[in-house]
Amino acid sequence: MFERNALETADRPLTPLQTAEARLRLAVDAARMAIWEYDVAAERLEATPELATFLGLTNEELGSIDALRKHYHPEDRERIRRAGEEALARGDRHFEVEFRFRRDGDDWRWLLLRAEIIFGAGGEPERVLGALLDITERKSTEEALRRLKDTLEEQVVQRSRELLRAEEALRQSQKMEAIGQLTGGVAHDFNNLLTIIRSSVDLIRRPGIADDRKGRYLEAISDTVDRAARLTGQLLAFARRQALAPQSFDAAERTRRICDMVKTVVGARVELDLQTECEGCTIEADVAQFETAIVNLAVNARDAMDGEGRLTIRLDVVEGLPSIRGHHGAPGKFVCVAVTDTGSGIAPDALPHIFEPFFTTKEVGKGTGLGLSQVYGFAKQSGGDVSVRSEAGRGTTFSLYLPRAERTSAEAAAEAAAAGEGVAPKRVLVVEDNVQVGEFAQQVFEELGHRPTLAPNARAALALLEQRAEDFDLVFTDVVMPGMTGIELAEEVRRLYPEMRVVLTSGYSHVLAEQGTHGFELLQKPYSVEGICRVLSGTGLPGAA
Repeated sequence: MFERNALETADRPLTPLQTAEARLRLAVDAARMAIWEYDVAAERLEATPELATFLGLTNEELGSIDALRKHYHPEDRERIRRAGEEALARGDRHFEVEFRFRRDGDDWRWLLLRAEIIFGAGGEPERVLGALLDITERKSTEEALRRLKDTLEEQVVQRSRELLRAEEALRQSQKMEAIGQLTGGVAHDFNNLLTIIRSSVDLIRRPGIADDRKGRYLEAISDTVDRAARLTGQLLAFARRQALAPQSFDAAERTRRICDMVKTVVGARVELDLQTECEGCTIEADVAQFETAIVNLAVNARDAMDGEGRLTIRLDVVEGLPSIRGHHGAPGKFVCVAVTDTGSGIAPDALPHIFEPFFTTKEVGKGTGLGLSQVYGFAKQSGGDVSVRSEAGRGTTFSLYLPRAERTSAEAAAEAAAAGEGVAPKRVLVVEDNVQVGEFAQQVFEELGHRPTLAPNARAALALLEQRAEDFDLVFTDVVMPGMTGIELAEEVRRLYPEMRVVLTSGYSHVLAEQGTHGFELLQKPYSVEGICRVLSGTGLPGAA
């Protein structure tokens, strides 16, 4: 409409050329554009009348390139000059460049220069035709967007920091809550155990007590110590602070042992059905990791049932490992631990991801996503696997497959203990910084007919070996000691006396938990006389390379 009105104002009809020129002027004005031409030989700028208006300069200022350049931004002058030179060097006829321009006393404006070089008959540049566009508004918008982007990025970074701090605070809160619950439970359990021990000791001390009753009380003390040791081991396993020690054990019997702990974890509203009447359910694995896996599966089931329902744990011996997640199965006998809940089930799209670390379908703060990944890792490291079968609204079954072993470590230990009582007397260097424990170990070795020597620390042990290494057959050393640790002592003994046998003993060591036994045999505290017999017989201990 604007174009038609402008053309119709002519006093007489326009020629086609005039019509085209008029339309071009209208288009140039609408685009906020100015057309110009530069004569290279004469160094003269020829421009349309609109250029002066466009730039806000006089015709005299437009006549000189040098006069025009003083209105360029100092940082842009060299870039404008290089744009044309680089186009010539490339043999390119076209170039464009953005730069800042202002008239004296005005604000800077952003202009876009687009040009075409016209070459003469000899190939030299003769003229340059071009157009100027005002892009100030576009540049302002871009700058605003850039500032907004920077602001948003900073806000995202700040928000992420706040979120991380909040998550860390939440984790710390959950940790303290868990520690509080754990401390209360441990205090309760240990007080019960100590009650049995204290009462049994008091009864044994009473005069005139019959030998059979004394034997029952001693048996109660022994059983209670075993229970306390298992409880300590479970706590260390859940805290991932226990050295890995694969051994053969009855999976059904071990599952029954942790029944009380499972009941405590799942809560009173979950009915627990243990089906552990399994013949030959012997496996070779890390006991603590096995128990942790069972508890993790129980916790997962509890959460799926929202704390109320039926949890079934069933053990069976099966022939062959089935094909799981596209992997080929494996021949041989496996013990299958199936954990079934009556919960909400798992969505089909979540099933492929449930064993991935940190993957969880629970609400924020309700789970870490590490429980099932521990089960998966334990199964794989033990030569087995774990499968899942689930139906939305009908519950889930996790099946943990572990290779079956021929006999338990306890059976092997009994054989070793029997053999240990008949072995030739050995000369044992006992290294223990705890005086009571060291003296007790010394007494046990003496009662079994051997010759122990007690050293209070690693340095003292090395000094004795330096004086008379030939007088010892075995070094029996604690791991956690001031100064040189038991592992450091063992490494030094192995270097200096390669034929000397070294056995480590420890209730807990972060070095063992993180780095293993370094190839040395390990007897876990609290150890028994049977354990000492295994040491003397040289069989049945884990950890040896």
